[in-house]
Amino acid sequence: MNKLFRMCNLLLLTASFSVVSLSSYADPNPNGGHGHRQGKEHQKNKPNKGHNGNGKEKADHLSLNKSNSISVSLTYNEARALALDSGITGYHALPPGIAKNLARGKPLPPGIAKKVVPPSMLVQLPHYPGYEWSIVGNDLVLIALSTAVVTSIINNVFD
Repeated sequence: MNKLFRMCNLLLLTASFSVVSLSSYADPNPNGGHGHRQGKEHQKNKPNKGHNGNGKEKADHLSLNKSNSISVSLTYNEARALALDSGITGYHALPPGIAKNLARGKPLPPGIAKKVVPPSMLVQLPHYPGYEWSIVGNDLVLIALSTAVVTSIINNVFD
């Protein structure tokens, strides 16, 4: 019994050290430790990623750091066509106070209601390991699973 007790303690000790050592290798910042300002100066030269009714396709591109490069190139028109084909429309936009907290590169606000994308549409969306597509209000949002950081937003897909 004493030998079994020692073996269990040794196993628990080894497991705890491995968890601590692995967590020290984790990257705390999705931008690789390099801060990127998202102020007004940075955003005024960028077009709105949503659909403004002019019929032109707006691509939502994203490129993270070199070690974790991911590029999302799904246009509004493509996402809207998938939503219409799947019969997923009629969602309401988020209230303005909550919508202003939903931004690319920031964590998903706590308590925000996100819905699962139905399988009929999900199989047609691009798949990125470690990320999930969600419906937030009437927007299609790509979220990093490990950090809950919003990676991409395509506005008004589910109007």
